[in-house]
Amino acid sequence: MATVHALTLYPIKGCAGVVVQRAEVTPTGLTHDRLFAVVKPDGSTAWQGEAPRLAVISGRLREDAKLELSAPGAGELVLDVAADGDARPVDVEKWPGTGIDQGDEVAEWLSAVAGTQLRLVREPARESRARGGTDPTALLVLSLSSLDALNERITARGANPVPMNRFRPNVVVSGWPEPHTEDRVGRMTVGGAEIGFGELAIRCAVTLVDQVAGVRAGPEPLRTLADYRREPDGVSFGLKAAVLTPGQIAVGDDVTVTEWRPARAG
Repeated sequence: MATVHALTLYPIKGCAGVVVQRAEVTPTGLTHDRLFAVVKPDGSTAWQGEAPRLAVISGRLREDAKLELSAPGAGELVLDVAADGDARPVDVEKWPGTGIDQGDEVAEWLSAVAGTQLRLVREPARESRARGGTDPTALLVLSLSSLDALNERITARGANPVPMNRFRPNVVVSGWPEPHTEDRVGRMTVGGAEIGFGELAIRCAVTLVDQVAGVRAGPEPLRTLADYRREPDGVSFGLKAAVLTPGQIAVGDDVTVTEWRPARAG
């Protein structure tokens, strides 16, 4: 029986994840997932490939709606979230071209941690992510069997295995004996939600960053993925899924595939 092994949401796009035991799944993904983004002065998205220290910045939305940020050696900063106000032009994937600026104090804190000039912005209209009523890439799903198979290949060439956090999934599935079962999922129920295939997840240089140390760690896993997971636009690892029926999911919930896609060629 396949089950939910782990759930992680990323309140700040590109920063550390928050591991949870239970989460609400909305048409645009886990509640508060990637609600905030870190941008450069020109409004473009800051990412770990250029600023690997983003990986050690943790953001957590508290019950009082404040955002609590922390990073090793930088202490904590508690921020009153601006839900509307100073909108600035930004280029953030899925956003409508603007972000709500969160002020100078957090900008200075982020810039000091990352070692480059940054600002924090909040998504102005989350519902805009759902194109045609749904976001085809709302959730990132990976299985333990896929990671195990990848690490077998990595260790066979004398390199160190990589942890799951390199791939920053929202939902990790255990109990699928075959690696890359997620590639073939057309539709499946996960706890109280139903999700469906959106696209294969194309992986970038973020996977090269040690998510605990916040430093670039070498050529793996992209070097090994390039041996057997090549796509026309890069290398794939994992499933980006659309939310077909919102609901609540929790660690330990059953995962049941109700519709399969054709097996991957080769």
